[in-house]
Amino acid sequence: MITLKDILYKVNIEAVKGSTEAIINKIEFDSRKVELNDVFVAIRGTISNGHDFIEKALNQGASVIVCDTFPELIVNGVTYILVKDTNLALAFLAANFYDNPSQNLKLVGITGTNGKTTIASLLYQLFKKAGFKVGLLSTVKILVDETEYPATHTTPDSLTINHYLNEMKQIGVEYCFMEVSSHGIHQKRTEALHFTGGIFTNLSHDHLDYHSSFAEYRDVKKSFFDFLPKTAFVLSNSDDKNGTLMLQNTKAKKLTYALKSYADYKATILENQLNGLLLKINGNEVWVKLVGTFNAYNLLAIFGTAVELGLDTLEVLRLLSELESVSGRFQFIVSDSKITAIVDYAHTPDALENVLGTINDIRTKNEQLITIVGCGGDRDKTKRPIMAKIATSLSDKVILTSDNPRSEDPTLILLEMEKGVEPQNHRKTLSILDRKQAIKTACQLAQPNDIILIAGKGHETYQEIKGVRHHFDDMKIVKEMLDEQNK
Repeated sequence: MITLKDILYKVNIEAVKGSTEAIINKIEFDSRKVELNDVFVAIRGTISNGHDFIEKALNQGASVIVCDTFPELIVNGVTYILVKDTNLALAFLAANFYDNPSQNLKLVGITGTNGKTTIASLLYQLFKKAGFKVGLLSTVKILVDETEYPATHTTPDSLTINHYLNEMKQIGVEYCFMEVSSHGIHQKRTEALHFTGGIFTNLSHDHLDYHSSFAEYRDVKKSFFDFLPKTAFVLSNSDDKNGTLMLQNTKAKKLTYALKSYADYKATILENQLNGLLLKINGNEVWVKLVGTFNAYNLLAIFGTAVELGLDTLEVLRLLSELESVSGRFQFIVSDSKITAIVDYAHTPDALENVLGTINDIRTKNEQLITIVGCGGDRDKTKRPIMAKIATSLSDKVILTSDNPRSEDPTLILLEMEKGVEPQNHRKTLSILDRKQAIKTACQLAQPNDIILIAGKGHETYQEIKGVRHHFDDMKIVKEMLDEQNK
């Protein structure tokens, strides 16, 4: 039996009306889920304000209201907790409700623009291969050791995080690897969690629809490291111009990784082929199944993290060589007619440039590189012409198409992308609104040994149009199209 008093530890309370001895059932911030004796936390979101739903929560049985402004009507028998920041209060309430599960395992957070999913997923894979019980909180899925749950956000809300961390604690999970998004940091979802380590991957143009400027986006990322305890470690990419900045104010142990500059964990690419990489990491050679410079950085971060978490260096190198690529991250197939199709989640200018650079480094230039790319709706509009410019500069043919238009008109998104196509590249650029038709056209244009890159959606198996998600799987569709051509 839990009382309100039991879950208020570290919550910065400004005023209380009612009793903190109230017995509580659970915590909710969605009024539709509230039941008898629940705590309702009124969150000010980007779309709706939870304070507008306090009455509904009370009608559904809430016995405690956590808010940043007292409502006009105070109901007898209900406890009201006034706080300055309800997002922050929710983080501590959730952690306390589940008895602070992050303190019972080694939690590592990965933040940066690109590479979060790959690093988190491959760390999960590596530690599973090493024989541990492991957890994963990622864009692609949530894993409580071997039990899989669907993921809805890069960084889930505080309640969801602590719920799954508690599940992990119950079954003896020792390590958990977690993607930490700028939204998650800004909305205090990672507050009240005990991190053993943090990884910084890189920083480039993204989420400027949410953050007011690149500087704000950068500083939000940095704040994650600023508040890590001195018992934790930070592993930062020193080849990124913001890598040193991330270490500036942290109390944690400071470590670096790099391909170009001096670092604690250093790698050199000896061979880069479509079937893998030969790397020299801290003086040791290792062949891995992943491709491209960006994956060399990811693998180096994984290596450094595993060593910092106490695994044997030679054992980590052996496990690196066994790792398989993550769904939708440079995932490729080769058809019977020798056409290579690559599906990648690249949805930022930097990620698209990286993946196209990787393909151009590997290819012989005797084949065509055909790129299909779109940009999501209701997201940062400034990157649309930049994405098109990069695609048309680094490919032989480009098909601009729809991604997840969400509530926007996909035709207008394409028009904004087209503005980035330079005059000399107009002749090699097509605009095909229907994504399936765009993939079909690329397959028809492709000759034996050509390469098709389908960028932007990666692991996603849906396309969101006017608020409705339709089943859509880039890899499945391109495979069907190429198989059809082979008949």
